[in-house]
Amino acid sequence: MKKNKDTQRQKIRFRIRKSVVGTPERPRLAVFKSNTSIYCQLIDDSAGKTLCAASSSDKSLGKASKSDLAKKVGTLIASKAKSINIDAVVFDRGGFLYHGRIKALAEGAREGGLNF
Repeated sequence: MKKNKDTQRQKIRFRIRKSVVGTPERPRLAVFKSNTSIYCQLIDDSAGKTLCAASSSDKSLGKASKSDLAKKVGTLIASKAKSINIDAVVFDRGGFLYHGRIKALAEGAREGGLNF
């Protein structure tokens, strides 16, 4: 039986989620990318709640290339996290390779002041 890309990514995602857990002091920065957009959210796994979220579909980010938008989304989620007094997070790449847009989002979040 041939595995497609999505099932392979899901297996990697579940393997990552075994060890990456968000707490109230250090929530999980979960990232998802589609062909057109990139989304991220800060999640407290102990309470099962999303603390804040950001995506490239936000109109305030304007028009740019996908990688530039990802970097802007990273800085946006960092500023939202700062507003709710969060400095440190655990990065969850969601089964995607740490490359391209995922890397750009992480660098933008680090530039915005998040530690991970």
